[in-house]
Amino acid sequence: MFACRQVFQRSSLTRVFLRYCRFDPTPMNPSNALIRSAMCCTLFAFASPIAGSNAIAAGARTNHGNDPFFQISTAVAHCPAPLGPLQTDQEWLNDAHYRIERGNSCWVEGRCRLSNAYRYDGEIAEAVQRRLNAINTTVHWRENSTLWLTLQRRFIYVQGCVSKQFDTAKFLSELEKTADVDRVIDNTTTMPTRLPLPYKTPDD
Repeated sequence: MFACRQVFQRSSLTRVFLRYCRFDPTPMNPSNALIRSAMCCTLFAFASPIAGSNAIAAGARTNHGNDPFFQISTAVAHCPAPLGPLQTDQEWLNDAHYRIERGNSCWVEGRCRLSNAYRYDGEIAEAVQRRLNAINTTVHWRENSTLWLTLQRRFIYVQGCVSKQFDTAKFLSELEKTADVDRVIDNTTTMPTRLPLPYKTPDD
């Protein structure tokens, strides 16, 4: 841990890293110690590339977690594009511990096969394309929406615009049947020009 302190001594990561990985003399049972150790190692992996690089401007946003983010339809005009999973370096660091906790808790609680819920997202991104193709004949989402999907820890965030006659509830229910999906979050609007939108955009 001393080595970790030295690495982060002069960086903006100090507060985030030491808050959760500092030496704690309180005795722990082996399972808690293992979980803390795993979280600290993962946090170090999250933070190290950012701490060692000055290539990205402080305010620039990047998909640090490589979360799947893609557009699926374009039928509704003038629909603002969502920000999706893009974050500044500081936003990523602020969220790092909570992201690790959320990702690992699924496995710790015995609800996931894989050790981190985020590891499902790549496979879900492929499965959801098949699911979308299968349900279009009954739901008609292509003709009635301009939508983007963000996939994070088995959650699908549906963001964008839908027509007023579109059955959003049915679409979300069918989408939630995609393999390994835990939850579908509705961030859609029928009025793309009315603010505030139910999701962040690059201008926010």
